[in-house]
Amino acid sequence: MTTATKSPTKTFALIGAGVGLSIFLAVALLPTLLYGGYAGILLAGAVFGMPVGGTVAVKVLVVLGMVLAVVAVAALFALAGAVAGVAVDALTRRGARPADARR
Repeated sequence: MTTATKSPTKTFALIGAGVGLSIFLAVALLPTLLYGGYAGILLAGAVFGMPVGGTVAVKVLVVLGMVLAVVAVAALFALAGAVAGVAVDALTRRGARPADARR
């Protein structure tokens, strides 16, 4: 592939990833934090026993669960947005071809 055909696709992928991340921030950040914290509490309960206390190690596991959930779901949204951006680029390029190139 030449640079001329690769650059617009990369631009569409980056725009799509940005849109995906903004949708994540608007829609999924708070539920992700909630479920990640819940997973952290379950992990702390499995490691230290239930009911969990307010020790530093328990708090670290809860925060680790929240951070892991946010990073994983944000990456999923960015990937989905990038794929959608590349799909839009492919569909617009397909419709923009000259009539002679379609044969």
